[in-house]
Amino acid sequence: MSNSLVAVAIDCDDAPALARFWADVLGRPVADDSTSEHVVLLAGDGDFSWPLIVFNRVPEPKIVKNRLHLDLISDTFDAEIERLRSLGALRLRDVQGAKSRWTTFADIEGNEFDLIAG
Repeated sequence: MSNSLVAVAIDCDDAPALARFWADVLGRPVADDSTSEHVVLLAGDGDFSWPLIVFNRVPEPKIVKNRLHLDLISDTFDAEIERLRSLGALRLRDVQGAKSRWTTFADIEGNEFDLIAG
């Protein structure tokens, strides 16, 4: 048996708003056939390369910490922190490890993600 990762799906309250946030963060376009219930971020200009990022509207709210989150890496770490904050990300904590450092954020619906200094 062979499996392939086709998408990362994120449940949310406002799929279009959360997809716009992540489209700005990642520089990905939103698929033309997206709806208020289901929004897809493409890999590039109309490119259906995998994995897609899919936002699905669900009725229940987020209650606890994510069990899965996105990790981003940037070679302009400090500038990217400010850009993410200007998009509406909330800076939660800074972590300095022995060989790495990262900042944990929450997106506009409270989903955690990390920005790693590259």
